[in-house]
Amino acid sequence: MRDRGKLTTEQRNPASRDIDRLDALGIVDLINAQDAKVAAAVGRERRKLASAVEIIVAAMRRGGRLFYVGAGTSGRLGVLDAAECPPTYGVSRALVQGIIAGGRRALVRSVEGAEDRAADGQAAIDKRKATARDVVCGIAACGITPFVHGAMRRARQIGAATLFVTCAPEARRHIRDDVLINPVVGPEVITGSTRMKAGTATKLVLNTLTTAAMVRLGKVYGNLMVDLKASNNKLRDRAERIVMAATGVSRPRACARLKQAGGSAKLAIVMHCRRCIASQAKRLLEQANGYVRPAIEKRGHATC
Repeated sequence: MRDRGKLTTEQRNPASRDIDRLDALGIVDLINAQDAKVAAAVGRERRKLASAVEIIVAAMRRGGRLFYVGAGTSGRLGVLDAAECPPTYGVSRALVQGIIAGGRRALVRSVEGAEDRAADGQAAIDKRKATARDVVCGIAACGITPFVHGAMRRARQIGAATLFVTCAPEARRHIRDDVLINPVVGPEVITGSTRMKAGTATKLVLNTLTTAAMVRLGKVYGNLMVDLKASNNKLRDRAERIVMAATGVSRPRACARLKQAGGSAKLAIVMHCRRCIASQAKRLLEQANGYVRPAIEKRGHATC
């Protein structure tokens, strides 16, 4: 697509044509009114999001990984989502990985031209040693970024499952991936500034993909992140509160259980609910494939 001006993400927004005439409060109100449309646009993609989640879960259950590939804002959002999975859900840093055009330095400064080289996208997939067990998710607000499409072509060649996230409906005909997630948020408040509504929509989509996948994989009990890594004071406090919320015990008792469980909130919960030691709780979790709810049930009834 040579005329990018035809893309929804590049068109002028009639609601903001006179934004430069507004005072600060008027600008804020206008931006907020446009942002209010984003969640609904993502919601219209709910079935595709669910399909993508099941693909990710199936891949991870067979030992596969999830790779995000993007440039600029899209790439940074992919790297951010990937980086937040290990402390939140206790998974390996290798499980969800972000690939950005231009490499690490592109995270903090613009690397002009990096997104224009499709061959670099292909090389990035090869460098990560992606296989048919993995899932590769392309992210491009405009839908036509060469770096991303190069990566996606390579992913399809090796037999990986492929997903694509874009806010440009015009790009649909160029996309050949297993699931296309296309929240159409309309033109940006500042023409072409896709770090705004398109960026917000992308953040919501990526949050949904990994959060839903981790819930399905047993990393959550109720709405508690029971597999978190308590690697700092904030997370240690959170682990204590998770055990307290799941079991109803006092903070001192929760601290004691966590110590006995080697810092694992999931293990501490099972130990308390099943009145057992750490090794027995670990065995119960293994029998339940890592899911807390069936591990704490006895003859079909919860023990906590």
